[in-house]
Amino acid sequence: MEIDAELRRQITVSLLAAAVFIAGLVGIGVTFGGSSGLPESGAIALVGLLAGFVLLMALVGAYLIRSNDEE
Repeated sequence: MEIDAELRRQITVSLLAAAVFIAGLVGIGVTFGGSSGLPESGAIALVGLLAGFVLLMALVGAYLIRSNDEE
């Protein structure tokens, strides 16, 4: 399978969005982590991160669809 420029752009944008999510997970782990578990404020931050990731992926999908239509 040959990878063209459009597929390369989709892969790059998706990987960057996933990297942002992983960086957020690490950030929450460093900020709220501990040997006793995740406190309530850390759980709320985790839920917020998950909701933000869902919205980010929706925006990425909309961007990729629109950029495909313009060409």
